[in-house]
Amino acid sequence: MPRWKALPEELDPQVREFTGQLRRLIDRNGLSVAAVADSTGFSKTSWERYLNGRLLPPLRAVLALAEQTGAHPSHLTTLWELAERAWSRAEMRQDVTMEAIRVAQARAALGELDPEPAGAEPPATGARSEKSGKAEKGGNAGEPGPAPLSQLPSSADFPQWGAAAPALDAVPADGKTGRRGGRYRTPMIVAGAAGAVLVAVAAVLLLNPGAEATKKAAAPKPQAAPQPNVQPALPDGVRCTGDDCAGKDPEKMGCGGRHAVTPSRGMAGRMLIEVRYSTVCHTAWARLSRAAQGDQATISAGGHRATARAERAGDTYTMMVAVSGDPAKVAACGTTVAGVKGCSRPLPATAAGAAAPSGAPSGTTR
Repeated sequence: MPRWKALPEELDPQVREFTGQLRRLIDRNGLSVAAVADSTGFSKTSWERYLNGRLLPPLRAVLALAEQTGAHPSHLTTLWELAERAWSRAEMRQDVTMEAIRVAQARAALGELDPEPAGAEPPATGARSEKSGKAEKGGNAGEPGPAPLSQLPSSADFPQWGAAAPALDAVPADGKTGRRGGRYRTPMIVAGAAGAVLVAVAAVLLLNPGAEATKKAAAPKPQAAPQPNVQPALPDGVRCTGDDCAGKDPEKMGCGGRHAVTPSRGMAGRMLIEVRYSTVCHTAWARLSRAAQGDQATISAGGHRATARAERAGDTYTMMVAVSGDPAKVAACGTTVAGVKGCSRPLPATAAGAAAPSGAPSGTTR
């Protein structure tokens, strides 16, 4: 039995390619959907929707998967950007189609309120004159009686009558009400005005479909949630959180490993500088890889700083600083013994440019 369900046939080719790449990446590393959910911080239900093509994953989830599997983040980011644009185009086309359907339904509903047939027209003034002439000819046989109210002139024939028209309409003739359409006049005016408004709105939406795309493009990307005031119960092995962790070792406090992600990285010569952020402890520290003896790096956040110096060639890291805002804005800068300087940059902004070298160590979990 195949592990993955068939992707929807109407799925855009770029979204299909991106989803297939995520599936192959998970298969190559022998991971289950539950394991991916535990390591990335997104629920199992969300990942099932991502991998079945029913929902496009956010960029943070894609970068977390790349970090877990050791994949190149810039390649996945490029595919995600193409899929995201295709997904937005599909949503825009669906919005325009739904608006057209609603406009058609509104027009049909307004047509049902019309009490007169579509082809019916009020009798012309000439017809009234002809009937009046016939009535005059019939006067030779006897005294003509009063003309029916339906043959009397209306306010449409003589605009100067003004307010006198309702009084004439109110006079009964032959025991029947003499109002000609007065019962339906006000509802029809209201229905006509509402129809005009709906048609105008539909025209704007259909003739300017780029407005929805502009609103979506201008919408800010979701930022990381700020540190809550009330801290939840800490997982086993985690000894501190927030300001209580400042200046302490992330490994000894249990903040590293699977609790940490990499929001930014950079290079200083051959030395790789990474900002590691703990989602449980709400702290960050700088990790140095391929450092030479004497290389050093400093991380700063919220007015606090921590510096690490490589005592020998290899890897090292700084103590922790508390982070209360977006971890992507935390910077770490380093200097080599040769005087080469460099700072970390947020991963989404540099995914298409300078990413981590393929030779960077991936076994370190701090």
